[in-house]
Amino acid sequence: MAVLKATGLRKRFGDLEAVAGIDLALEPGEIFGLVGPDGAGKTTTLRLLVGVVDPDQGEVTIDGISLGRHPERAREKLGYMPQQYSLYGDLTVQENLAFFADMYFVPRRERKARLARLYRFSRLEPYAARPAAKLSGGMYKKLALSCSMIHQPRLLLLDEPTTGVDPLSRRELWDILYAFAAEGVAILVTTPYMDEAERCHRVGLMSAGRFLVADRPQAVLGAFQETLFEALVPDISSARTALGKAPGVVRAYPAAGVLKIACRPGTEASDLAKILESAGISASSIERSSPTFEDVFLSLREQPAREGDRKEPTPRP
Repeated sequence: MAVLKATGLRKRFGDLEAVAGIDLALEPGEIFGLVGPDGAGKTTTLRLLVGVVDPDQGEVTIDGISLGRHPERAREKLGYMPQQYSLYGDLTVQENLAFFADMYFVPRRERKARLARLYRFSRLEPYAARPAAKLSGGMYKKLALSCSMIHQPRLLLLDEPTTGVDPLSRRELWDILYAFAAEGVAILVTTPYMDEAERCHRVGLMSAGRFLVADRPQAVLGAFQETLFEALVPDISSARTALGKAPGVVRAYPAAGVLKIACRPGTEASDLAKILESAGISASSIERSSPTFEDVFLSLREQPAREGDRKEPTPRP
């Protein structure tokens, strides 16, 4: 049975439809990534799943319990880490964990084992006596994650947990998530970082409150239907202008020092070189490139929403 199931979620704030018909199911041990830029609807979706905000339409069940009809019972099954997770800065790491254990009514006879487990995952035990306010950004996030897991929930919802931390801390946080997933915890994580999509078992690329696509990472990348090139040019802006309305070119955009050019199938590098040469631009190289999640996102965002994209995402095999 799915640990989390959401059906037909919609939420409007005035004229803005922040969530526009989301269907989602998470199985035990699965990590699902909600990936998209700011304003895509990720945080509102998470708040609907937690019950902080009531949906205009739709239903959420957690471990078979209706969040709308039995909110207290349902919330006992989940852990939630919002973007701005507030720990008590004057309390130590150990004192914060003890506080959240009290808040979640964790039996005292079980606390020693649970703390040892969380210390093992987070590697925070050497800093148990350090005040939370004196932790680094990555260590603070690991403590917040540990506090969210002190009651051993079946479902963990994380809103951009790796935002604002260094690359090493990002990797360590993902290692912790993998460890929790291996124990059967279902995890939903939001992120604005497209490169984190490949870390998830399934990923939903989100824009304007709906999924553009939701599937396994390799399936999402495999759905890219255009031919992609990378060009090294002396002036990216001029080259982009020259290619903007050229036959066969769908879009051209800068990325990491190169100009990416998405084209209709059948377009060759030589065709692009001729277009640039006619504009007085000589490219050092134009080569075929494999798409990233950002390339897929840009492609799908320009296409009309398909009816199939509003259905429940493909289950993990």
